[in-house]
Amino acid sequence: MNNFITVDELVPIREELKKKNKKVVFTNGCFDILHAGHVDYITKAKSFGDVLIVALNSDSSVTKIKGKNRPIVPLQERAFIISNLKAVDYVTVFDEETPFETIKKIIPDILVKGADWKVENIVGKDIVEAAGGKVETIEFVNFQSTTNIIKTILERFKD
Repeated sequence: MNNFITVDELVPIREELKKKNKKVVFTNGCFDILHAGHVDYITKAKSFGDVLIVALNSDSSVTKIKGKNRPIVPLQERAFIISNLKAVDYVTVFDEETPFETIKKIIPDILVKGADWKVENIVGKDIVEAAGGKVETIEFVNFQSTTNIIKTILERFKD
């Protein structure tokens, strides 16, 4: 899993990619219990450029956002799964509730989030646009969610 690296390790890689005129795409998420909607989203994110960086919320970050029972899948496993998706070039992790500091260090060419986010509310938008980059959103075609998967499991196995 050599494409799961720290943000500090990503910075010089990003600089090299910039010199080679490669478009770097960045997205982030918890990606807890990976499902078809996640894979579709990540694949579409990659289509905006040459290199895709996915930043994962750390376990403590997921807990802050999603509650005390999450994540279901620990970071090392989530990173292994995400880093082995064909569309993903690099995976990193952030501890905060948002990837603002990560975006500030990497300064991607394209910042991608789901269309459930209003563009003006996307964390890092100001940084990316100030550097001449773009912010894109992706419509969800598969309305699957980790929360729904958990509800289904609880319902089916409640006895």
